[in-house]
Amino acid sequence: MIAAAPPPLPSTPAASPASPGADPPAGWEALRAADDIQFAPVPVPDVPPPQLGAFERFLQGLFEMLGAILAPVGQWLGAWWWLIQWVLLAGVAAFVLFLLARSVGPLARRREAKADGAAAEWRPDAAASLALLEDAERLAAEGQFDAATHLLLTRSVSALAAARPGVVEPSSTARELAVLPAVPDGAREAFRIMADRVERSLFALQRLDRADWEAARDAYARFALALPPQGTHA
Repeated sequence: MIAAAPPPLPSTPAASPASPGADPPAGWEALRAADDIQFAPVPVPDVPPPQLGAFERFLQGLFEMLGAILAPVGQWLGAWWWLIQWVLLAGVAAFVLFLLARSVGPLARRREAKADGAAAEWRPDAAASLALLEDAERLAAEGQFDAATHLLLTRSVSALAAARPGVVEPSSTARELAVLPAVPDGAREAFRIMADRVERSLFALQRLDRADWEAARDAYARFALALPPQGTHA
C-alpha cells in the first residue's frame, strides 16, 4: 500500500525590495513628523584656529629665522659631504697617531726625559729646609715624635707641590709620591720613610719613638740638604 503525499503548505508572498517609486510604508509620514527625532543634517560651525600667544609667536619667528639661516648650510653640507667625511676621517686618524706617539712614541720619550731632568734638578730650598728641621726638632725635644714626623712630611709635600704643580695633585698621598717616577730618587726614599712612620702613627695608632723620628729626620736631611748617609733606616 502506498502512503499518500502530504498536502502542500500554503505559500506566502516573498518580500520584494523597496523601489524608489514605491509608496512608503505605513506610519512613515508620522515618524518623520515626530519632533523628538532629528532627520535634518546638523550644521557644524567653523571653529577658528587658536590665536598664538607672544611666546609662541617668538618661537615661531625664531624657528623660521634659524631655518632660513641653516638651510644654505645644510645644502652646502649635502653637496660637499663626500669631501667632508674624508677630512673628518683624516682628522681622527691624525689624532689617534698623536695619542700613540704621546704614549709610546718619541713624544712620550721626550716627555719622560724632560720630567726626569726636572725631577733630578729639584731640591727644597736650603734655608726653608733648615727652618723646617728646627721646628720639628723643637717638637721632638718635647717628646712629640708623632707631631714632629708629621710636620716634616706635610711640609715636604707642600714644598714639592709648590715647586712642581704638575707632579703633585690634591689627592696625592705621600706613599704615592714615594713611587712616582717624576720625583727624585732621594725625595722618594725620604717620602717612603716618613710616610711609613706617619701611617703607623695615624692609622695603626702606634706612638712613634725617638728612633722613628731620627729615621725620618735623617732621610729628609739627606735629600733636602744633600748630607751624606748616616746609616740605613727601614
